[in-house]
Amino acid sequence: MTAFKTLDDLAVAGKRVLVRVDFNVPMKDGRVADATRIERTVPTLSRLTDQGARVIAISHLGRPKGRVVDELSLRPLTEALGVALGGRAVSFAADCVGAEAEHVVAAMGDGDVVLLENLRFHAGEEGNDQAFAERLAALGDFYVNDAFSCAHRAHASTEALAHLLPAAAGRLMQAELSALEGALEAPRHPVAAVVGGAKVSTKLDVLGNLVRKMDILVVGGGMANTFLHAKGIAIGASLSERDMAGAANDILASADEAGCEVVLPTDAVVARSLEVGIDSRVVGIDAVLAEDMILDLGPASIDDIIQRLGGCRSLMWNGPLGAFEVAPFDAATNAVAQAAAGRTRDGDMLSVAGGGDTVAALIHAGVVDDFSYVSTAGGAFLEWLEGKDLPGVSALRDRAEI
Repeated sequence: MTAFKTLDDLAVAGKRVLVRVDFNVPMKDGRVADATRIERTVPTLSRLTDQGARVIAISHLGRPKGRVVDELSLRPLTEALGVALGGRAVSFAADCVGAEAEHVVAAMGDGDVVLLENLRFHAGEEGNDQAFAERLAALGDFYVNDAFSCAHRAHASTEALAHLLPAAAGRLMQAELSALEGALEAPRHPVAAVVGGAKVSTKLDVLGNLVRKMDILVVGGGMANTFLHAKGIAIGASLSERDMAGAANDILASADEAGCEVVLPTDAVVARSLEVGIDSRVVGIDAVLAEDMILDLGPASIDDIIQRLGGCRSLMWNGPLGAFEVAPFDAATNAVAQAAAGRTRDGDMLSVAGGGDTVAALIHAGVVDDFSYVSTAGGAFLEWLEGKDLPGVSALRDRAEI
């Protein structure tokens, strides 16, 4: 388990607290189009303001590459942040370091919130520049990282800064790490992973890590076709990476050695193309014709997976099981997700999901709020599944030992 300090370890009344958040949100016509990432920081920011901290939120937006890009200013986010915080006034500083930032921070009172300008307007942010981190550190007394979604980047605000001030994880970071550790590092067994999506090549490291830690690995989506091809099963015109057959067989061999059971489809829903209203049929996995495309798992495969998950205590989910965007090829994703959600609601399973199209698939299935934890962290989530050390997390762990 990763040891790290949390907000409960900080005495913040009257103190300046730099909070690294991820406000890299979608914008439309100069306004926030989706405030989900902003809203998820509310538990951390509210906890700090309620204790009388002077909260200084720092974030990036887009990829300005070390120069000022007006369209990527964080100024329009102050309104959405104020709304998320229940109507609280949020001040803005037109730079994240230097005289402008220092002036705005100096004018703060206890419980105030300030949002600083885009960190990536300075090349030192992505360069993890020590001098830039020191300029940021001069604005605060404490550092809180609440941006797990940025923790896989060794940037000044996620790595270097953590070593310059007393550091702790925010509530969102804490929840994310606890959920991921509970499902991957120290799960209740039996533990299963459901991994779908289009390509084996993008998830080789994920699969290689999971077979060493899971009791059951369910493979679906286009990547299941690659595994079937590797086993000598005809997959017709299905999406696959036939040149990855060797890698797929290596994963199967690693799974066998580790005692992890890999579950592949035994039947499938096929059609001649992926389009709305196309005729489809269910076939055994050994009866796919040359012109067929495998677009979803068949009912026997769905029932088999649900039965297997019925005996599991922990579940890690990454990626859809079929072409869920087009009915009826959403049946497997919907049914298996709903079964996992039911076990979670009953208290029988810890279920953690994230990465890629996973959130959209769970929303489509109507269960995104029923899983134990759904991560929106994207790249950081996948790198954690790969077993990599994340610089932002490692920095918090290192600081906890001081």
